[in-house]
Amino acid sequence: MRGRAERPSPAAEEASTIDSGETQNARRAPHQLFALRGRPPLVSIVGIFLLALVGVWLVVNFVQGPSRFLNVVIIGLTNGSVYALIALGYTLVYGILQLINFAHGDVFALGGLLSASLILDVFDVNSGSAAATIALAVAACLLASVVFAAIVNTTVELVGYRRLRNAPRLAPLITAVGMSFVLQNVGLYFWGPEYTVTDKLIPNDPAFSIGGSVEVQWDNLFVIVLTVPLLLGLTWLVTSTRQGKAMRATSQDRGASALVGINVNRTISFTFALAGGLAGAAGLIYVLQFTTIRFDQGFQLGLIAFTAAVLGGIGNLSGAVVGALVIGFVEAFNEGLSWLSPGSDWTRSIVFGILIAVLVFRPEGILGERTPEGA
Repeated sequence: MRGRAERPSPAAEEASTIDSGETQNARRAPHQLFALRGRPPLVSIVGIFLLALVGVWLVVNFVQGPSRFLNVVIIGLTNGSVYALIALGYTLVYGILQLINFAHGDVFALGGLLSASLILDVFDVNSGSAAATIALAVAACLLASVVFAAIVNTTVELVGYRRLRNAPRLAPLITAVGMSFVLQNVGLYFWGPEYTVTDKLIPNDPAFSIGGSVEVQWDNLFVIVLTVPLLLGLTWLVTSTRQGKAMRATSQDRGASALVGINVNRTISFTFALAGGLAGAAGLIYVLQFTTIRFDQGFQLGLIAFTAAVLGGIGNLSGAVVGALVIGFVEAFNEGLSWLSPGSDWTRSIVFGILIAVLVFRPEGILGERTPEGA
């Protein structure tokens, strides 16, 4: 008696499908495999070639002058640390609201202007003051600048962004640009159009030397020593505290976070305050390092920091730091190395050229994760 052929079990069908898929992949030509991975071979080859050229350029400069090269590395690390503090503010806000807060750079400028005013008019310290007096003044300015910038940034969120959370994305974007101009004019009104100039409170004398030829100056050391604990503290807060977990949950799903008892409004306000505090700290560090600041410098530094956040992977804290350091090193190498260096006139063009190249070869940024369109 003839019976009908038995239908294979679902597990057997799935295994057969997997085997056939692996067999087909194994039989694909190499160029087809590249296409499957989303990286055309030509693009990959061009990217590797460009990286090789940069590597050769750096090696030649190092061989020609090792001490100069290492001194330039220290300068790049210092500038990158300042950019990182500002870039983290951009990436924090974007991570929780998917919003580019273009006013963030101006919050940095206001924090720097306030710090300069406190140094000049309240504490009245200069390069000839006692070290203990300078240390107390800097600590007080840091606290005041962080609190002030946090309040300003939180106010920007409350006034400009809160009612637009469910609006089309263009509305909060235009509002962010408008808030940037508002804060710039606040700085212009209270501090005027001229540069606010302070004394060099942290000397640029050598703090110590490495090998007798590589000098680490006090001002560069101060920036690194002050920045690293701030970055580590932020990482600990976001990854290991209850408030940090609330921030991460809100960034993933605001509706679900509200359902499980998280106060979404308070969490978003806290994120803006945290980002503003970092900008305020960066403002003080910038004033101590470069001694001059003006009302419109927030736009310039903010643009660089935003570029760093995108370069590293917008929404990724580690990526923001990596992107900022990359830009700091690029600027320092371009302006400080001697062999085939284009010079300072080309710095901005090179920085944005690198950003474009990275986004072409890796659209999600250096440490960013690729997500579906619209996610």
